[in-house]
Amino acid sequence: MTRQINYLEQLDAWDPERAQLLAAEHNISLSAAQIDILLVARDFYNQYGFSPSMRPLCKSVAAALGIEMGRSIYLNQQFPGSPAKLVAQLGGLPKPKNCL
Repeated sequence: MTRQINYLEQLDAWDPERAQLLAAEHNISLSAAQIDILLVARDFYNQYGFSPSMRPLCKSVAAALGIEMGRSIYLNQQFPGSPAKLVAQLGGLPKPKNCL
């Protein structure tokens, strides 16, 4: 039986070690660059009060980490499937509004 991975209800309960455990359930081993992307998403949440959907995630990552890392194709490679949704899950954030 596959366990449903839920979004954290207590945002302060997040740390990079928890992110690694959650990522393992997606068969992902987080690199330092991926952790940096999660931190950018958390900064976005702290600033705006909601999780970034794909376009704001790309813009925020590009501004913070460089244009190459902010490209949607790069984010798809790092977080396959639905990058904004997966970044929110692994980053301990609520589900982005525009994600199914």
